[in-house]
Amino acid sequence: MIAEESPPFLIAEAGVNYYDIAKERNISPLEAAKLMVIEAAEAGADAIKFQTYKADKLAVRSSPAYWDTTKESVDSQYELFKKYDSFWEDEYRELAGCAKAHNIIFMSTPFDEEAVDLLTELVPVFKISSSDITNIPFIKHVAKRGKPIFLSTGASTIEEIRDAVCAIESEGNREIVVMHCVLNYPTHYQHANLLAIRHLRNMFPEYIIGYSDHVLPDTQMLVLTTAYLLGARVIEKHFTLNKSLPGNDHYHAMEPQDLRIAVGNLQFMMEILGSGEKDIQNEIQARMYARRSVVAKVDIAQGTKIIQDLVTCKRPGTGISPKLLGSIIGKTATRNIKADEILSWEELA
Repeated sequence: MIAEESPPFLIAEAGVNYYDIAKERNISPLEAAKLMVIEAAEAGADAIKFQTYKADKLAVRSSPAYWDTTKESVDSQYELFKKYDSFWEDEYRELAGCAKAHNIIFMSTPFDEEAVDLLTELVPVFKISSSDITNIPFIKHVAKRGKPIFLSTGASTIEEIRDAVCAIESEGNREIVVMHCVLNYPTHYQHANLLAIRHLRNMFPEYIIGYSDHVLPDTQMLVLTTAYLLGARVIEKHFTLNKSLPGNDHYHAMEPQDLRIAVGNLQFMMEILGSGEKDIQNEIQARMYARRSVVAKVDIAQGTKIIQDLVTCKRPGTGISPKLLGSIIGKTATRNIKADEILSWEELA
C-alpha cells in the first residue's frame, strides 16, 4: 500500500478509449488497448486502468447524459456504454499479462459484482467510481476482497464519503485512498477545487489522499503537479493516444507526451522537496565561509585588554563566532595580533 512519504502513484486512466483508437488506426480494440498499455509504461505511469462493465447492468435505457454533449454527442448513458462494453475475462487477462510484461500495474474499475469477481485475481488494487460512492452493498462486496481500495469522491458530501469509508472498514479493510474528484466531464479549471485535497486530509487523517482528474490537460500539466503539492499521493488522469478524437474521454485526457511532462514534473517536485527535515549536510562549506568570525579591527599589542572598539566581525566563519563576542571582551591578548586577523581562543587569556 502507498505510504504518505511515498513518491506519487500515477495512474493513466485508459477507460475504454481504446475502441476509438482502434477505429482510427484500423486495428482491433485489443491491439489498441495493448498499445495504450505500452505507451503508458514507456511514458512513466505507475499503473494503467481500464473500466469493466456491461451496459445492461450499469444503466437503464433512458438514463440521461451528465457530460458535455458538445464534446460527446450521445445523450443516453446506456447507448454510450453499450458502444464500449465488449471486453470480458479473456481480454482483461491478456491486458493484465501485457501490463506485467511492460512493468506497469494493471487496474480496472469494476461496475458490478460480477466484474469484481472477474478482476479479483488480476488487479492488486480496486478503484471505486464516484458514481458508486452511495452503492454501499457494492462497496462492501469490493471490500471483502481484502485489496486496497481507491475511493473516488466526485459529487459527494463528507458524510457520504464517511459512510463509504465506514462500509469498507466494516469488512475489515482499512487500506483506503480517498480520492478528491469533481464529477464533471470536463471539469473547468475554476471548478477543480484542489484545496479540497487539504480538506480531505483533515477529515480523513488516517488515510492517504489522492486526486482523480477530469480537467482539460494544461500544457505544463500543472494541475497534477499542484495536486501533489497539496497532498495527493495517488494521481489519476484519463489517458488517450489522440486527444483530438471526438467523444468519450479523449477530449479531457492526456496523451503520452502530456504524461511524460507530468512524470517529469512530479520527479522534479520530489527532488526539490527533499526529506522535509532541516539538514545542513550540503551547506558545510557555505556554513564555514559565509558566516563571520571575531576579527581584530586594529593592531592589538600583546598584553592589551580586549575592548569592543578593538574588534569587529567579518567573514569567514572559521574563528570565534560573533555570538561569543561578549565572552571575548575583557580578555587579554597573549601575543601581538595584526589588524584584520581572525582571533582564536589560544591567543586570549
